[in-house]
Amino acid sequence: MADFYQPGQRQLQQEFQSTALADRLEKIIVQPRLDEAAQAFIAAQDHFYLSTVDAQGFPTVSYEGGAPGFVQVVDASTLRFPCFDGNGMWLSMGNIADVGKIGMLFINTVQPHRVRVQGNARLLRDPLVLEQWQDVGLAVEIAIASAWINCPRYIHPMQQLGQSPHVPTSDLPTQAAQWKSLEIVADVLPPQPHEVKDAPA
Repeated sequence: MADFYQPGQRQLQQEFQSTALADRLEKIIVQPRLDEAAQAFIAAQDHFYLSTVDAQGFPTVSYEGGAPGFVQVVDASTLRFPCFDGNGMWLSMGNIADVGKIGMLFINTVQPHRVRVQGNARLLRDPLVLEQWQDVGLAVEIAIASAWINCPRYIHPMQQLGQSPHVPTSDLPTQAAQWKSLEIVADVLPPQPHEVKDAPA
């Protein structure tokens, strides 16, 4: 992984005399695939933070939430997650379509721990993949380039109060966001993903 660190990172490592430490950490924690512990941790999470970059180089970060296990560990080098109904701007997914370089931060604030993933993402429209989740018209597959754990010492311990009632499940109809009932947007709402998927050709 000779290219893991970029020039700006190397410059700061030299300035603050941490080059040897950075090299050692890269050697012992940065891996091209997920080990068994990281796989288990990711498979148990109900949310993560997704960073993407648009065609002009501007980043965006989004919160992705679902039921525990909504991020699938396909294998040690591949992850998948569903794209649930959003605000219609398609910022993160559009960035994936344009650039495809992503970062993922999986973080547990109840028992502080975190895993970072970098990879190359692509959008999936395969019905056999999409049917694994409720009311989903698009999914993302990530080919992992690097993954590593981070020290959890700055993670503020928190208490989890429950799951969002808006996460799609097969037991109940998916609840729409309340703001989508506002008159100011009512006339421009697109069909739901499952309505697009089920529409006649």
